[in-house]
Amino acid sequence: MDLQLFKQRILPVQGRLFRLAQLFLRNREEAEDALQDVLLRLWTNRQQLDAYHSVEALAVQMTKNLCLDRLKSHAKQKTTDDTALLGLAGEEISPYRQVELADSAELIRLLIDDLPDQQKLVLHLRDVEEYSFEEIEQVTGLSVNNIRVILSRARQRLRENYLKANDYESGH
Repeated sequence: MDLQLFKQRILPVQGRLFRLAQLFLRNREEAEDALQDVLLRLWTNRQQLDAYHSVEALAVQMTKNLCLDRLKSHAKQKTTDDTALLGLAGEEISPYRQVELADSAELIRLLIDDLPDQQKLVLHLRDVEEYSFEEIEQVTGLSVNNIRVILSRARQRLRENYLKANDYESGH
């Protein structure tokens, strides 16, 4: 694989890889470092990439594995960028609403962090990165039916825990 083909196939997925790394590492600099490591590994092994059915699936798998390794090797740090999480960047919202959204986003982030790794990954790939079930199947090696079950359980758990937290906080 030459530089031109590498740019065509790998660089368009950088954003997805970065967001995935940030999901796991919760730190912009660490996510950038992880992305650079993955890109370097892909470049170093570029002659073997043609053997893979989906280079994007390989890159996502490499990113996930690298991030999990980094999390195991040292304590997790996190950053908060609630407006980006909620997709509200650039919108004018009142300070009261900003606090409300930040609290809600922080709660969702904490609830997602509490999910098992597999549920967290499938939920992120499907709902944040908008991967198809077939693409998630390539990345995770799980069957589409299994992915649907994991996704359903993750969403249900999030919903229940979110409602429980909000109900508890309001004193009901």
